[in-house]
Amino acid sequence: MPDPTVADTFAAALDAGGPFEPGPRLAVAVSGGADSMALCLLADRWARDRGGSVLALTVDHRLRPDSATEAVDLGRRLERRGIAHRTLVWRHGPVTAAVQATARDARYRLLEAACVEAGILHLLIAHTLEDQAETVLLRLAKGSGVDGLAGMASMRETAAVRLLRPLLAVPKGALTAVCAAAGLEWFEDPSNRDDRFARARLRRLVPLLAGEGLTAGRLADTARRAGRARAALDRAAARLLAEAAAILPEGYIVLDGAALAAEPREVALRALSSCLTAVGVGGGYPPRLERLERLLAAVLDGGLGGGRTLAGCRVQPRKKSGRLLICREPAAAKELLAIDPAALRAPHQPLLWDRRFRLRLPRLNGIDRPLTVRRLGTAGRIAAKAADALKPGLPAVVAAALPGLWQGDTLIAAPKFVASAEARELCKMPLCDVTYAPVRPVVPPGFAVA
Repeated sequence: MPDPTVADTFAAALDAGGPFEPGPRLAVAVSGGADSMALCLLADRWARDRGGSVLALTVDHRLRPDSATEAVDLGRRLERRGIAHRTLVWRHGPVTAAVQATARDARYRLLEAACVEAGILHLLIAHTLEDQAETVLLRLAKGSGVDGLAGMASMRETAAVRLLRPLLAVPKGALTAVCAAAGLEWFEDPSNRDDRFARARLRRLVPLLAGEGLTAGRLADTARRAGRARAALDRAAARLLAEAAAILPEGYIVLDGAALAAEPREVALRALSSCLTAVGVGGGYPPRLERLERLLAAVLDGGLGGGRTLAGCRVQPRKKSGRLLICREPAAAKELLAIDPAALRAPHQPLLWDRRFRLRLPRLNGIDRPLTVRRLGTAGRIAAKAADALKPGLPAVVAAALPGLWQGDTLIAAPKFVASAEARELCKMPLCDVTYAPVRPVVPPGFAVA
């Protein structure tokens, strides 16, 4: 039986992240450490009490010789307790740089894909009070603003799942006690003590910092207070974007520069960041604060000139209207998506290209050579045949980053952004149904505070 205090804290955190469906099904990321093992026990009891179930997911990163054996042993221990378990294997070549960041990104991709496959909407992660404190310290060292100091959100929505962190107010010691009381063994990842990684080095400083009053609890309090400020700023930025941003189906934004300038800097910064993140990097990490500040200063001071690039975006003024054009930087839209010609002879699922566009290719016969989906721009220009069919007034820099279907250097099909039936006839080219669907929306869900 889990400690009542810990169980109550966990249940309150989950309830705050609700609502849940009847008989809730939860996925729990389980590494084998005490934190995630305790989370799995707590989630299992919570779900069973409500007629639901838990699926434990372990990612075998294949970065250590014993990882596969550990995952099998972990699965057996959980299954003996009636908890379903699945191991997800990250298959990769040599990883020599940014090992932890690369592994983290792969881990979340695998976990989310497993949730989609299992039809599970809620993914629980075992980040604790100390993890939140370390996050604040790391971001403080990087000069982060309010967003960084707010730490990790208690809930975050992705395209696939709701990611929940119900243990952000629980210290690691309490979770170790949960496992010990249940007679459940755990093991520690050696990388947690590896001084090559910043978090491991930081942990050595924790006792010294605590002696000066900078305890994990106080750092977590700082995160919670900064989180409240961030949530308020998010609401203000969402209001600004609703009033001042036009989101076009070709995947670009026209932003009212005067409305941006009228807002407090912090609101303007996050509104600009949201536009860049949705249009440029398709849902990845937002641009670094100091670079974003420089870009906003250039926007407000009229120093953009012909335009600037940041986060895979091109930002340039529209002189007649005083508005800003924010679009994908053509050179950054470099994905090459291989297409089997046989796929064009039958209906198929939409493809995701450049993490921003979903496209359905036309049905074509007589194609027997390999095809690719890539940007229309070639050497900085639009393929001439595609230009005939594109909507009048569409900026060339936008069109250059749109997807087309190519066979070698020949454009086979252009995106379905045409002005009229006459333009289609003039072009004499099959057209692709293209929908702008970035991984992260321009106005993301507000920051959830633990």
